[in-house]
Amino acid sequence: MCRSIKTLRPPALPEQATEEEIRAAALQYVRKVSGFRAPAAHNREAFDHAVEAIAEATAELLGQLEVRGRGSVAPRVNAG
Repeated sequence: MCRSIKTLRPPALPEQATEEEIRAAALQYVRKVSGFRAPAAHNREAFDHAVEAIAEATAELLGQLEVRGRGSVAPRVNAG
């Protein structure tokens, strides 16, 4: 497991994960799997698409999880 990706659900986080936290975790995952900190220009589109797809899947997963005694752990949406 990538050590820089943190758990995004309670009780690891006192509150629900933000979109920024979810995207940061997705970016770290794509970096780890691809082996690139930043993609070359010819790989940028694939890299960015993977980050967005993983962020969406993560938000969906968190929205469906129920932590005992806490209910849903749906991500917080930042206004602005």
